[in-house]
Amino acid sequence: VQLVESGGGLVQAGGSLRLSCAASGTFFAIGDMRWFRRAPGQQRELVASITSGGSTNFADSVKGRFTISRDNTKNTVYLQMNSLKPEDDTAVYYCNARIVIRHGASWSNYWGQGTQVTVSS
Repeated sequence: VQLVESGGGLVQAGGSLRLSCAASGTFFAIGDMRWFRRAPGQQRELVASITSGGSTNFADSVKGRFTISRDNTKNTVYLQMNSLKPEDDTAVYYCNARIVIRHGASWSNYWGQGTQVTVSS
């Protein structure tokens, strides 16, 4: 199983970016999907999460600016980031998903490789 992220890059303050994370490989089901980020010198932060049923949660720092969604037919989760702020949002963003490989197996956490988001002032 692999999680492949895309959509990072350089954007000006106030701009928008959309991150995507697609799960590939052989598996039975995908549960919660999440986006984390890690800024230089800081701990990893949970940014947003979405259940398989579509319920969402957001870090206070991104509420009202970011949205998370998923397309279960494409095994893909998205993070729409608006009104980006240089110091708050510049980080490497990581996709995370809980996946069960086969029916009856345990859920496991999988991570993407990370994608850099840089917001310039």
